Amino acid sequence: MNSTRTVVRRAVLAATAVTAALVLSACAGGGHSDTASGTHQSPSTSADATAGATAGAHNAQDVSFAQGMIPHHRQAVEMAGLAADRASSARVKDLATRIEKAQDPEIRTMSGWLKAWGEDVPSDAPGTDGMDHSGGHGGGSGMAGMMDQKDMDELAKASGKAFDSLFLTMMVEHHEGAVEMAEAEKAKGKYAPATDLADDVVTAQTAEIEEMNKLLG
Repeated sequence: MNSTRTVVRRAVLAATAVTAALVLSACAGGGHSDTASGTHQSPSTSADATAGATAGAHNAQDVSFAQGMIPHHRQAVEMAGLAADRASSARVKDLATRIEKAQDPEIRTMSGWLKAWGEDVPSDAPGTDGMDHSGGHGGGSGMAGMMDQKDMDELAKASGKAFDSLFLTMMVEHHEGAVEMAEAEKAKGKYAPATDLADDVVTAQTAEIEEMNKLLG
């Protein structure tokens, strides 16, 4: 009788040991097996799926807005950078400094969105972002408010009061184009941070347009 109990007890202990070994082996694997495919999945899979869902919370309008506004902002920053050495008015220089400080961070923000979405970030080099920038002050059918190269060359050669007047005239048109683009994003965009930025652009640049028109007299 005792021998029978001993055999049973040994069998139970052996089965328990095998089960424990299998559990420890599975834990040491650092993940789990997909019973359907037999593939090993990383613990980060769920995190990646969450990131993908966040990155997907946008639409084509959001992409178009970021890809268009980045070169638009870059040109405004370029124009503003000329004011330090060429403007005669302290108020024009102050305005130019504010434009640079506001738009530089927005360029970085929008570039970050495009990278997260797996979309192309417009190049810094003129004419390499696949967009027609021939519109604006010099005519043509390009992006709203953008200056053409002739306009930029004219601004770079100007100085003193002539620069002030030309800068303000061009920047008013440039800002009006940005407001137009931002309004389209507010109306059709899906990505909340992008529509919020668009709202900021409309508010800030509309106020600057009024300020520049007053300076122009």
